[in-house]
Amino acid sequence: MPVATETRWKLNPFLHLDEDRVYNPLTDRSVVRGEAAWAQVQSFIESGDGDESLERDGWIVRNDADLSAASRLKIVSLETMTTCNQKCYFCPVSIAPRDDYSMPDALFENIVEQLTEYRDTLESVFLQSYNEPTLDRRFVPFVRTLFAADLPVAVLSNGSGFTPAKVDALIEGGGLRYLCINLSTLDRERYTQERGADHLEVVLRNLDYLKDKPLAQQMNMVVLGTGNDVHDRDFEAIRERFAGSRFTIERHVVMDRAGWLDVGLRPLAQNAKLAGCDNVGSRPLQHLHITPHGKCVMCCEDYDENYIVGDVTTSTIAEVLAGPELARIRRWVYGIEEAPADFICRNCIFARTR
Repeated sequence: MPVATETRWKLNPFLHLDEDRVYNPLTDRSVVRGEAAWAQVQSFIESGDGDESLERDGWIVRNDADLSAASRLKIVSLETMTTCNQKCYFCPVSIAPRDDYSMPDALFENIVEQLTEYRDTLESVFLQSYNEPTLDRRFVPFVRTLFAADLPVAVLSNGSGFTPAKVDALIEGGGLRYLCINLSTLDRERYTQERGADHLEVVLRNLDYLKDKPLAQQMNMVVLGTGNDVHDRDFEAIRERFAGSRFTIERHVVMDRAGWLDVGLRPLAQNAKLAGCDNVGSRPLQHLHITPHGKCVMCCEDYDENYIVGDVTTSTIAEVLAGPELARIRRWVYGIEEAPADFICRNCIFARTR
């Protein structure tokens, strides 16, 4: 029989509550309308009635519980260098390029060794953030180091540096978990104008070589644009050109990087009541972003690194994930504490609100 829980339990404050689904980022479990657990969770929300099974499964927690130091690491962005060879209109690099800097080899190796402790939950270790990862002369050796550590490697790339030699070397090493190529148009003049570099010819040559090869378990090609008729035509042309290949072609509308850019999707108004994050999962609970300098930032949208949550040159990854800075960010993002008026998530389309 259900036990009244006003003084024992509260709803887990990190749940993502939607009309037909409840998701727990800390357990990576969800329940949907029609399931028995769904009815149990809804009953607790409506009446406060629950039992130990709801607590055991993470849907409710003790009234005095503080989960802000908890995490479930699923995705790591490990940027090995700052350099990018393009200046795309949808990227802050086009306005404020960073000074060139490369992560020391010893730091990279130390990070990889620590990440092996998270194999059970890790889905991808991405080798980039705002850089072009294939430009790093150590790109293939770094990927091989991740392969040797049995970690799932993911790469986002503009394709300009994905030469046949690199493709063959990565396939020989075992292949990537995930590859995503961003390609906005097949029109050379517009490509050059939109990206600040005349790379389309070499990009298409590289893609023609790798498109039918088992370079990654999942191979996506994202056609970026502003959602207009030109974007639609570009998407259709690229989908036709790569039809029958290993690539899944997707149409994505660019976003404004949480207010950093003047172009792309943005909230209709500033987000007032924050209630979580839906940016490829929950950034503060499931992601770790490491810069070439070893700084850990809260989110990839934080181009200016205003929200440093740790430093892996002085702390372990475990210490960063359980540290006070990231815990405070989690409380802000999920509305447990009121975030500052200028907090980055207030201007982000991926912020959940209530």
